[in-house]
Amino acid sequence: MAAGIKDKVAIVGMGCTKFGEFWDKSEADLIIDAFKEAQEDAGIEIKDIEAAWFGSCFDEVNAGKGGIPLSRTLKLPNIPVTRVENFCATGTEALRGACYAVASGACDIALALGAEKLKDTGYGGLPELGTVNGTENLFYYPNLTAPGMFGMVASAYFDKYGLSPEEGKRVLARISYKSHKNGAMNPRAHLRREVSMDAILNAPIIAWPLGLFDCCGVSDGAAAAIVVPATRAKEFRPDPIYIKALQLSLTPATGIGHQSWDGAHFIETQIAGIKAYQEAGIKNPRAEIDMMEVHDCFSISELLTYESLQISPIGKARVDVEDGFFDLDGKIPCQSDGGLKCFGHPIAASGIRMAYEVYKQLQGKAEPQERQLKGNLRVGLTHNHGGIAGSLVCSVAIFGNA
Repeated sequence: MAAGIKDKVAIVGMGCTKFGEFWDKSEADLIIDAFKEAQEDAGIEIKDIEAAWFGSCFDEVNAGKGGIPLSRTLKLPNIPVTRVENFCATGTEALRGACYAVASGACDIALALGAEKLKDTGYGGLPELGTVNGTENLFYYPNLTAPGMFGMVASAYFDKYGLSPEEGKRVLARISYKSHKNGAMNPRAHLRREVSMDAILNAPIIAWPLGLFDCCGVSDGAAAAIVVPATRAKEFRPDPIYIKALQLSLTPATGIGHQSWDGAHFIETQIAGIKAYQEAGIKNPRAEIDMMEVHDCFSISELLTYESLQISPIGKARVDVEDGFFDLDGKIPCQSDGGLKCFGHPIAASGIRMAYEVYKQLQGKAEPQERQLKGNLRVGLTHNHGGIAGSLVCSVAIFGNA
């Protein structure tokens, strides 16, 4: 395996807006808010940026195509700006582009920014996804919806690992309960209300076995990161966060088009995780990862991700969930900011938002300080997946403070 970009790139500035429904803000407003925080955090001027990557999924709300919305909004000085889109991994894809450019020596200061105004599109609820990338998928998933396909994954998982519907529902509810508890503490989160286990278990069913509180909503928001060569990082700040790994994996031929897929796991996450651990030099992720932000578009996604990333044994993540292993005061806190479930999910901003939480926590600067994780935090991980279950794009990024 190639050496990768471990410790070649560092993040020296980050910004993230509050996520929510912002009828009074444009996409440009959100871009500016996220960028200004990142710019001030890094102590740079716009003229210092040599290249930028802009993540955006929905053209309907862009004030132009390609990289123009970012270039025009920030008045970037005739530098290259690349627009990227890779389903729910779009934000991490933008960060990956900026990091690879810096690691290669093509530029010294690069910007990655993801922004989305999903509430302006009406996207949400049960949008039918029968056509993805111009390909009819009705053969695999009749009346395809996001809750529907992940509901089928949950049912397959319950069956394969011997969970009764009641047991399965309870472990999924415990995941959502934890995220709501964390999100209630976060002033930037879209949803800031704790929810009881009873309320989660008795909520209306969206797609069996997933209830209302098993599903994340969608939001408006933006997030930004400024990256530089690791050798220069401390010129900008005393506490940069270093990139240890950035990996991407897409579905092989054995996804939804092949009977070998059992519907109860995500091989893309397994492969991206394995490659990220190799790049970062991590031998025992359960012992070496200090915190995680994973793609909890649905509670079952988070459960499967624990196992696919080798944190929990296959088929046994329920034990860790019920023991509080992933709680704010657990061994590996997951979704300390509330996750997609409560922070929100403006698709192109989510991956960078996750990095923002890891960045602040590893620096010991989470706000408010009551949210700051305890102990000697060294390594954080982020994970995104997007597309359709059985045909996913997955990203895994690992960050360290030394």
